[in-house]
Amino acid sequence: MFQLSILDYLALGIFVTCWAGYSFAVDHVPGIKARSVIAAMDEHRLRWMHAMLLRDNRIGDVNIIGNLMNSTSFLANTAIFILGGLLAMMASPELGRRIFGALPFAAVPDPAGWELRIALLLLIFVRAFFELTWALRQFNYCSIVVGSVPPGSDAPEGLVRAETAARVANRAARHFNTGLRAYYFGLAALAWIVHPVALAAASLWVVAELHRREFRSVVRDALKT
Repeated sequence: MFQLSILDYLALGIFVTCWAGYSFAVDHVPGIKARSVIAAMDEHRLRWMHAMLLRDNRIGDVNIIGNLMNSTSFLANTAIFILGGLLAMMASPELGRRIFGALPFAAVPDPAGWELRIALLLLIFVRAFFELTWALRQFNYCSIVVGSVPPGSDAPEGLVRAETAARVANRAARHFNTGLRAYYFGLAALAWIVHPVALAAASLWVVAELHRREFRSVVRDALKT
């Protein structure tokens, strides 16, 4: 039986509300979504594919997609290593509890509570892995679509395929962003091992930081011009 305190339930509620509420608002509310850096980058990727039509040599475009795939692959591989570490923490609860118990103000859970916290982290990084690998596959699909675009900007078929490539790249970027967001909230969930208040505070801090970067950053203002 998991012995969770009222403070644990409150912290978990704040965590789930922050993640689910922020993701829903940014990804599904049109008025909010349109002001995000994600929407601005969608427009730039469409411009990129339109500009690609004017180039006979598209090695540079393929290299850009390759760079995007490399960063996505790095995070997906890192998620695998994190999952391995979490499984080791699940298998050796006494060692992990002893290490975290040395931290100041730490409220180390009982063995069942420890397993629950590690299980939450496992679920988060499994989700991150699936999102990032799907983004990687979509970037791969985008490179194939780019290779199928005929030379010259006058062909109607070329414009259609360029816009298809932009849509695929945009979807890949959204799944990449979702996987990266799971990393942020995974770090917040890690704070639950220390104390429920740390989980609540970390969740609120992650939302504030994501909002600043996606809606109030200098980069967002530059991309909107």
